[in-house]
Amino acid sequence: MARKISKKSNKKPEKRTRFKCFNKLRAWAKRIYKKYKTSPHKTFRRSYREDYKRDIEVPGIMHHSAVTFRVIFKNWKLFLPLIIIAVVAAVAFIGLMNESTYQQFQTVLDQTTEQMEKGDIGVVAKSGLLLISTVTTGGLSSEASESGTVFAVLIFLILWLTTIFILRHRLAGRKIKLRDALYNAMTPLVSSFVVFVVAVIQCIPIFILIIVYSAAVQTEFLATPFYALIFFIFAALMILLSGYLLSSSLMAMVAVSAPGLYPMQALRTASELMMGRRVKFVLRLVGLIFMLAITWVAVMLPLIVFDLFMKQFEWTHGVPFVPVCLLVMTCFTGVYISAYLYLYYRWTLGYDTKELKNDKK
Repeated sequence: MARKISKKSNKKPEKRTRFKCFNKLRAWAKRIYKKYKTSPHKTFRRSYREDYKRDIEVPGIMHHSAVTFRVIFKNWKLFLPLIIIAVVAAVAFIGLMNESTYQQFQTVLDQTTEQMEKGDIGVVAKSGLLLISTVTTGGLSSEASESGTVFAVLIFLILWLTTIFILRHRLAGRKIKLRDALYNAMTPLVSSFVVFVVAVIQCIPIFILIIVYSAAVQTEFLATPFYALIFFIFAALMILLSGYLLSSSLMAMVAVSAPGLYPMQALRTASELMMGRRVKFVLRLVGLIFMLAITWVAVMLPLIVFDLFMKQFEWTHGVPFVPVCLLVMTCFTGVYISAYLYLYYRWTLGYDTKELKNDKK
């Protein structure tokens, strides 16, 4: 008898749906593992410098600072109105530092110098101490509420995005108006705020360090040399941790200003961009702080000396000259930091390091 041939069924076996969510999670974990396995510094495996070596020429720190000043001053017709708008917005929504507050600093300083042996430290030294006492206020009111802090962050983000938008178009040789920059630069405002929040979260180790330091000072914990050494090691670790995380977040703040780029994507892109360059970037930030300190002393010290001279006349006692100058310098500092970091971002991407192209008038 002929053997019956069994026909194979074309029906596919039914898949089990009981562990469907678990299978999706396992597939997602495998994709993440494969992605991070091929990237340096993403696993516990040793990575070599040859794996992430990228030959990109970046100018020196001093040249970087000089080019930033040159770019800002070359476009003063755009940046000066922007600074004025930021100053007016800060005065309107946050408040200007009261002249009486500045007079209190001066009175306390006069009482302190009277207790010294000579009784007078000189006009220049007094101006320097006044600058150190008031620089942390930024020319803003010390009685600002939580809403004032929100407005301060919002004004900073507007300065940041507008400055980068202006430089992106001007370095490309295109003419632009401040009106267009203010209207069009605000598109990635929400994305920039998300990255800013991530950067604030990454500053938590520094916040913890400040709290621990204040508690250690009150309890005289640092009086013992051994405990002081332990605190120094703890402080160094906290600062290194925040510095390592913030090095990519600052670049992500620049990267997210590009249209169509999501916050998490900008953070990942900046992390890959800063791979192997974090130490050099930290040195750039140290150079930035040093240059800003020199600029503040060179600009504000003569202005405070002039204010001390003018306060000899009665009709100048109520004029908030120094608070306004402090606020202007604070807004200029925001523009300078934005331009400084954006130029470094362009150079790390391999863009041309030349200055602005000459506009045809």
